[in-house]
Amino acid sequence: MMRSPRIYGLMAEFASPDELRKAVGDVYRQGYRIIDAYTPLPIEGLAEEMNLRSSWLPLIVLVGGVIGGAGGFFMQYYASVLGFPLDIGGRPLDSWPAFVPVTFELTILVASLFAVLGMFALSGLPRPNHPVFNEPRFALATQSRLFLCIEARDPLFDREGTRKFLESFRPSGVYEIEDRP
Repeated sequence: MMRSPRIYGLMAEFASPDELRKAVGDVYRQGYRIIDAYTPLPIEGLAEEMNLRSSWLPLIVLVGGVIGGAGGFFMQYYASVLGFPLDIGGRPLDSWPAFVPVTFELTILVASLFAVLGMFALSGLPRPNHPVFNEPRFALATQSRLFLCIEARDPLFDREGTRKFLESFRPSGVYEIEDRP
């Protein structure tokens, strides 16, 4: 007995940004939440139509910066005051202005490392292949076409009902995306 392929979702192809923006807004208002839009150019208002929430990345970078700054400061404090105190000309051991350059550099270094690692973690990378690449028409997403994908894991997803709903926008095409390895 032959099994039908597992489906990742349904993807509609649009020719203009206005068509895509309207479709995304209607899809979201209909109750679909696990959706994504693929475009070769930024489209103003698209993120608002998708009701995208803000990212955790700025907070991750802030935490990295605080850890790096505190680590740099306390590393120097330990070396100058606790570990190897040297009285040179009666100057104070914990002269914080001397600690600023290293503290600043470690703040930037650790924040940037957290930014890269956070970006990888939040975007699910590395992912060598995404199911949308199984559709040959998707190659046009980097050139001139715009795509809207409703994933099958969305609670409202129904193969036939969702297909008819997407076709009501009169896209250039609606494609089933297989979830094959």
